[in-house]
Amino acid sequence: MTHALAAAEARCLRSGAQLTELRRQVLALVLEADQPLGAYALLDRLKAQRPGAAPPTVYRALDFLLEQGLIHKVERLNAFIGCVEAGHDHGHDHGHGHGHAHDHQFLICGSCGATIELSDHAVAHALADAARRVGFQLRKTTVEAEGLCAACLAAGAGATVAASPG
Repeated sequence: MTHALAAAEARCLRSGAQLTELRRQVLALVLEADQPLGAYALLDRLKAQRPGAAPPTVYRALDFLLEQGLIHKVERLNAFIGCVEAGHDHGHDHGHGHGHAHDHQFLICGSCGATIELSDHAVAHALADAARRVGFQLRKTTVEAEGLCAACLAAGAGATVAASPG
C-alpha cells in the first residue's frame, strides 16, 4: 500500500496535480478493498477517519482520482476500483494510435463481486477494428464482462448462478 500511494503521489506531481491527504485517504480505501466500492460505501469508511466527511467530499476526491488515472469506475456496478497500472503513465501510445486509457477490460464475478482489471491490447484492437469497419471511431473503450471467478468456480458457485433466474 505504501508503494502504491507513493507511486500515485509521484504520478500526480508529474502531471502538476496534488494528492492531498483526503485524496490519499480515499485512494487508500479504494486500493485496500477486495472488490469495487460505491461512493457511499467509501463515505462510510472515510467517516471512520474523518467524521465530518460528506458525499461531495468523496465525489470530488473520486473525480480527481479518475482524472489522474489512479482508479476506474466500473459502470455496471456503479463502483470504483484501483487501477492495476496506476504507477505507469496512461498516456503512452504504445505505437498503436491509442493510449492505455482505451485498453481496459473488467471481469466481474457474478457470485462474489470480485473484479479483475485487464489491459489486453488484442481485445482493444479487435474492438477498434470492428468499429472502424462500420465507420465508427472509438474514443475510449471499457469492456465489462460478468462471469465467475476461479474461486467461485472451484467452490461450485457456477451451478447456483446458472440455475438462478434472471
